[in-house]
This record gives sequence, structure tokens and C-alpha cells, in this order.
Amino acid sequence: MPENALPVIAVLATGGTIAGAQADATSAGYKSGTFSVNDLLAAVPQLAGIAEIRAEQVANVGSQNMTHDVWRALAQRVDTLCQDASVAGIVITHGTDTLEETAYFVSLVNRHDKAVVLVGAMRPATALGAEGPANLYNAVALARHPDARGRGPLVVMNEDIHYAREIQKIASAGLCAFASPNRGRAGVMHGGVPCFYSRNATTYGAQSEFSLALLEKAGWPRVDIVYAYANLQADLIDFLASAADGIVLAGVGDGNATDLAIEGLRRAADDGVAVVRSSRTGSGFVARDVEVDDASLGFVAARDLNPQKARILLMLALTITRDPDALQQVFDRY
Repeated sequence: MPENALPVIAVLATGGTIAGAQADATSAGYKSGTFSVNDLLAAVPQLAGIAEIRAEQVANVGSQNMTHDVWRALAQRVDTLCQDASVAGIVITHGTDTLEETAYFVSLVNRHDKAVVLVGAMRPATALGAEGPANLYNAVALARHPDARGRGPLVVMNEDIHYAREIQKIASAGLCAFASPNRGRAGVMHGGVPCFYSRNATTYGAQSEFSLALLEKAGWPRVDIVYAYANLQADLIDFLASAADGIVLAGVGDGNATDLAIEGLRRAADDGVAVVRSSRTGSGFVARDVEVDDASLGFVAARDLNPQKARILLMLALTITRDPDALQQVFDRY
């Protein structure tokens, strides 16, 4: 790179609220994925002063419609761009509903140290006070910074930096909709410069044993989530177990459920379905062999992974093992 050349940042757009439009600037309703990646970039002319942008439109959907097909396309492009020495970093624009899931998926299948930053917005692009342009600027500034390398995919929202494993959407609306409730945010952006507070303490990126190739070979194992509630019966679990490779329990409290539901999950485990206990509470730790005898039932404890991320890790873990003890070791490391 010439001495005064700007770093190249690849921006992969997938749609979402950040690319959404309203009927007018004050209405609550809007349509996600209305604007193209070039429209988003045109709204932030300041980017020209910090990076050379290479833009690609991978998808243009509301993230409630995020699919494994889009994940496949993203993972392939991220892998290719990470091997391109001319690219300094990667930014993925994304809807907020499943942003945390895509970020965690990429963190597990992307075996490179190059900075990957996901970004979204809670207000559509046409809203009064839309935060998307500022978030996009910070995402590019973060992706170009050397301190962002080797940390796995990051998420930046409202100047807060989060690790992919930790971030959660904690509110359905409002600017303060994202947090990392268990281990805290990774850092902050200040004047376009990252200040990191901590390292990622779990396995990710170059240390990951998972890959898109393994997923493709295994046919993307099907993992479903069952949500626990008072009077939960086993028939729903029995139905899911008939087609699923794995089931994640979004359990009450410490990943628990009714006796009938636990018995249904035991039957599923006996039939070879991987069963992981997580919690619907949004934070905290699901401990192994405390309220539920996981060892004898053949269950896995998700520790501090929420149900939607436990689903992703189980899907990937099933590409290398179906043994409950080995699966537990995976959840302990990741």
C-alpha cells in the first residue's frame, strides 16, 4: 500500500432497519431493506476521508428473514475477503433482530484474524435522528483500526463495541437496545478511535474448529428451540424430536422446565437428539448437574449462551460430534 493510501474496507450489506424507509420522518412504521449499500454510503461522505470502500449487496432483507442461505453467502465472502491482502477490514450492515445470531455464526466459521464488524440501526434511514450514518462511520473506523484485529467479529452500536458472543438485543425499540449482559461491552468508540476494555475470553476465529465446509458436508444439522412456560407439555417436544438433530430448551430460570417437558427431552436424547439447556431470562449462567441431572439424562448445559446462540453452536458442534460429553466440552470452550 502506498504510504498515504487509505485502507480498503469491504462493506457487505444485507438490509435491515439501517437501510429502511418510512412513509414520513416521524411515523413508527417502516420497510426494512429499502435502500442499497450505495445509498447508505452516500449518506456518510465522511467515509471518504478514512477508507477506500468496496461495497457489495449480499442481500436486502429485514433480519427477521435472515436465512442460512444468506449466512452461507456471507461466510464465503468474508473468507475470501480475509484472504485478500489488499483488504484491511470488513463491515457487515445488518438488521437488528438477528444481528447477534449472524455475528456469532461468523465468529465460529471465520478462521481469520482480520477485523470483521457488524453494524445496524434502530431507526430507519429516513427517520428524524437516524443513527445509522454515525454507526456506519464508527463501524468502518473500527474495522480499519489495528486494535480490532484478532478479536473475532465485533458489533458497534451507538459508540459501544461488543463481542459477537456477548451481544444481545435487549429491547424491541429505542436506541439503547443492545447490551452484553453477562461479560460487559468490549469497549467504546471515541472520536472514531476504539478503546477496548477487555479481550474475548472464549474460543473464536482462528482457534475455531468449525467451518462452512463442515456445515455443508453435514447438511446444516437442524436445531430447534422450545420455549419453556408454566404447564409446558411434552407433545411439542415429541413433535420437534421427530425431525430435529438437536433441541435447545429456552428454560425458565436455570434452564429448567416442567417434569413432563424434561421427560420429553429425555426421550429425545435417548433417540439420539442432542439436547441443550439454556435460559429464557436473558442473562446468567445455566449450570450443569445442579437442578437437572444432565449427566444421567444426556443433556448439555449452555452456560451463559442464550438460546438463539446455543442453537448456532449446537448446529456447528453436531458437524464434529454427537456425544453429549463431547458436546458439553464444546459449550465449555466456546
